[in-house]
Amino acid sequence: MTTDLEKTLEQLENEVWGDVEDESYLIDTCKRLRKTPISQFTAEDFRIMIGQDISLDILIPLAMDMLSQNILAEGHFYAGDLLVSVITSEEAFWKKNKGIWIAMLALIEKNMAAIEADDPFKILRKHIANFRKIHAA
Repeated sequence: MTTDLEKTLEQLENEVWGDVEDESYLIDTCKRLRKTPISQFTAEDFRIMIGQDISLDILIPLAMDMLSQNILAEGHFYAGDLLVSVITSEEAFWKKNKGIWIAMLALIEKNMAAIEADDPFKILRKHIANFRKIHAA
């Protein structure tokens, strides 16, 4: 399935969340991003929305495309924060989408040298180890 990147999440899901109402930074940001064409999303935008488990069916495959260009793509926190957001997202999504899980594992394995080189505290590797266990049974 190809996603029309010029559409917003609200258009793609046919679900409007309402206007930004000065609730909190995070809620306002998520509502604003649902009204933003996906083509305008940055690594930080993907990190925020995926970190909140919003629209995973649409956003994770697109984030994986971004990660295939740079496995350590970063939002506002640190190199690899998008990767962490993706692999720590809702486990139910990964259980339901084993093919995407397998593709994500392959992407990680392909880039493991870069991950290890930029992971002095082994934080990414700990998240990866937990991610590998999702379908290990």
